[in-house]
Amino acid sequence: MKPFRERNPVVVGATALTLILAALLGAFQLDRLAALTGRTYQAAFHDASGLATGNEVRVAGVRVGAVTGVELAPGAQPYVRVRFRVDDDGVRLGRDTGATIRIKTVLGQKYLALSPAGPGKLPEDGQIPLARTAAPFDVVQAVTGLADTLDKVDTDQLAQAFDTLSRTFADTPASVTTSLTGLSRLSRTVASRDAELRTLLARTRDVTGVLAERDEEFRKLVTDGEKLLAEVSRRRDAIHRLLVGTNDLSVQLSGLVADNRAQLEPALRKLHDVVAILQRNRDDLEQTVRRMAPFVTAFANVVGNGRWFDSYVDGLLQPYLPTTGGR
Repeated sequence: MKPFRERNPVVVGATALTLILAALLGAFQLDRLAALTGRTYQAAFHDASGLATGNEVRVAGVRVGAVTGVELAPGAQPYVRVRFRVDDDGVRLGRDTGATIRIKTVLGQKYLALSPAGPGKLPEDGQIPLARTAAPFDVVQAVTGLADTLDKVDTDQLAQAFDTLSRTFADTPASVTTSLTGLSRLSRTVASRDAELRTLLARTRDVTGVLAERDEEFRKLVTDGEKLLAEVSRRRDAIHRLLVGTNDLSVQLSGLVADNRAQLEPALRKLHDVVAILQRNRDDLEQTVRRMAPFVTAFANVVGNGRWFDSYVDGLLQPYLPTTGGR
């Protein structure tokens, strides 16, 4: 086999670049690759309830696939056809399998929950009928619809209608009259607080909109909280042992102090006296340390070259003076 250094570097480089690009494209197309290997099914619903393409498909809370399409099926009685994919080969869907659209987060994100049941095997691309599917009640949509409905209510006409109804039943028994009077008062109260109710509903709609926009951040916060609680749960035994060991250590220290109180008390008292003396002579100690600094510096210079002193004697010998003629 010809070694790489003897091969054409252009061909080698082009081949390596092609393989790298193919690996990158494969990494970005994992979902489509899974779609080629997974099994596809369908489910019929009366209402999509916010389910969208890309939402998870779960069995017993475990993700096994994804929703691949949501469309309106034509016909005399239209319904919503949900197409989904199951990637886990270990999941067996019987002929009586049911499907439910459930809420994944408190902000309204959905997922498709499957309930495998029945003998046999659900044929690939087979459809789960309406009799075995169910959709959740969307609280966010209900609140939004209530706000829109109340915005269109003419509270003045409503109060006038209750007043007319109350006068009509004026000759009825006292219990009926009292009930209608209460309804009339209720209508007047609602009419007097119309502006406040509209403001409250408008702000509620704004809050739900902000929460919907922050869905990813909120879900990440919940996920991180779950991870923290899971880690604390895994470390529960270690934390328990740490607390027990700390308690035992405190008991031992208390016993040690109690057993040696007679020896520790005089020592601590003397230590207190020594600290008081040092505190009273703090200025003198500071001055002493300051004046010792030059001496310590000179001493370090003297003995800094080894285990000996460097010194010299000045004036021990007379300097040599050359003689001149006649002197």
